Amino acid sequence: MAVRRLAPDDVQPSQFAFSAETESWVKAQIAKYPEGRQASAVIPLLWRVQKDCGGWLPRVAIEAVAERLAMPYIRVLEVATFYTMFNLEPVGKFYIQMCGTTPCQLRGSDAIKAVLKKRIGEAGHVSADGLFSWLEVECLGACCNAPMVQINDDYFEDLTPENFEALLDDLAAGRPVKIGSQAGRTTSEPEGGPFTLTDESLFDGSRVGAWKARFAEEAQAKAAKDADERAKAEAEAATKQAASEPKPAKPDSGRAIETPAADAPAQRAAAGEEPIPADKRKAAASTKTKRARKSEDSSGKKPDGDKTS
Repeated sequence: MAVRRLAPDDVQPSQFAFSAETESWVKAQIAKYPEGRQASAVIPLLWRVQKDCGGWLPRVAIEAVAERLAMPYIRVLEVATFYTMFNLEPVGKFYIQMCGTTPCQLRGSDAIKAVLKKRIGEAGHVSADGLFSWLEVECLGACCNAPMVQINDDYFEDLTPENFEALLDDLAAGRPVKIGSQAGRTTSEPEGGPFTLTDESLFDGSRVGAWKARFAEEAQAKAAKDADERAKAEAEAATKQAASEPKPAKPDSGRAIETPAADAPAQRAAAGEEPIPADKRKAAASTKTKRARKSEDSSGKKPDGDKTS
């Protein structure tokens, strides 16, 4: 940090007094703080006194603030010499702070500095007419609209050597000037106008609550998709299970139960019996069926070979 010293004695005024307007303002500021805490108002008072002194703080003004707040001179001098917002030497009517940090330098602040040196002189020098002085400072926070300068309390952005020269001419002649971007852009929007968020429905209130409907639709679509995927997975699992674990067959499933009408001739011959003539087979089958039923009724068990249900 650079050493900050008070202005030489030959430029220091011999006396200072609060104006009636500033006196009233000072009383209101001090009243904001509890009894015994008036020293907390030191920065606001120094800032107001600096404006009254033409943009800088003479020694007598600093001492007047210390006396008003019942503070030792050295404590108020510590504050005034620490903060770069306080100017310790005379400045021009239009005090220009030129940002020379990297974003502004990349966008052409060196060309702006060349204009200042040509029109005013070296940094810290007040022009012969008392109108201008300048200082190179660190970032002023308007990087999007670089290069830029702060003149007194206002920002002037999107500077070029040409429009900056014109700005200085207007200030010197007392003509009104345009604060902010000198290229016509609004705030920090892109050069040429905005390219996003241009839909008017975003700002007229017509889309208020629309996001809720969208979330509900997305939730319903997701639920339907999940159900489809779940059903598909269950079907695939069932197919795989059927392939690896087939159901046991039922031998008699769907097969008719029959009772033989009569013994076959070959069976009777094998058993050493006479074959039953064709005209008597029906009566023989009926007699055999009756004997089987009678046997079942007495034992509760069907005889072997009887398939009658």
